[in-house]
Amino acid sequence: MNKKFALPVMLFAAALAAGCGSMGGNKDGSDKSAGQVVDDTVITSKVKAALLADPDIAGLKINVDTAKGKVTLKGEVKSLALWRKAESLARGVDGVKEVNNQLVITG
Repeated sequence: MNKKFALPVMLFAAALAAGCGSMGGNKDGSDKSAGQVVDDTVITSKVKAALLADPDIAGLKINVDTAKGKVTLKGEVKSLALWRKAESLARGVDGVKEVNNQLVITG
């Protein structure tokens, strides 16, 4: 397969596996289109990558969910500064419309 098309094909397959169908809604009761599911999957992947790339943030302890461009962060960080940094990293990702920061400060 052409490398140029590999990522979009994989993301589309992931969207279909997530239960996105064109006939009457999704498993979660939402009416997101296949394109929206793919967009949200891409946003989630980019936010997670940004969190994992930051040496100060324990990205493995943060769960990222995206719905229609709204990102929800759940998990743990060690300080208010890292709480703010995680939110800022998420807001900096293309396609993010809103961030719901539910991170818990543990330190």
